[in-house]
Amino acid sequence: MYVDLDQLRNLITKRSAEIDQSVAGTNYLARTVIGVATYLLDNEGDLDLLTTRQRATFDQFLAPLLREPPR
Repeated sequence: MYVDLDQLRNLITKRSAEIDQSVAGTNYLARTVIGVATYLLDNEGDLDLLTTRQRATFDQFLAPLLREPPR
């Protein structure tokens, strides 16, 4: 999957409330999801650098938010 870095940056800076909503009721913290997003930004969106747990976090929380248009 290609990660649009501008869209990812927008998600963590201007749409963080959506991340908060997506983790509500789970054992995940929004800061964990934002940390994975920040790591991806720092590494030019290279998904191959993510650990198994980071990739699961990306697939569960970030990928769906990146696919949908901003609210």
